[in-house]
Amino acid sequence: MYISKEDFEAWMERIMYRFDKQDKTLDKMSKHRNILDGELLLDNQDLCMLLNVSKRTLQRYRATGELPFQTLYHKTYYKESDVHAFIRTNFNKKRGDNNSSK
Repeated sequence: MYISKEDFEAWMERIMYRFDKQDKTLDKMSKHRNILDGELLLDNQDLCMLLNVSKRTLQRYRATGELPFQTLYHKTYYKESDVHAFIRTNFNKKRGDNNSSK
């Protein structure tokens, strides 16, 4: 198949335009944050990655009341301040357990 240089360059410009458009869309999406009452909300995926736990573990934290959560449009979110408090509480608990066993 033969294609002229001009046609090739025209096609490449179209492709690059689409890549640039896609890049801008992805940039906008990455800057979009979920905020409630001026506070950052984290979803299950964010929190699983942050705490290095499974979704089931998060479910257990919710069920026992250890980790407060919000449900918006059938999706679970956690306030950043609640997550910080949860981490501080559980980190101190584990740290205290390690110190008492020495």
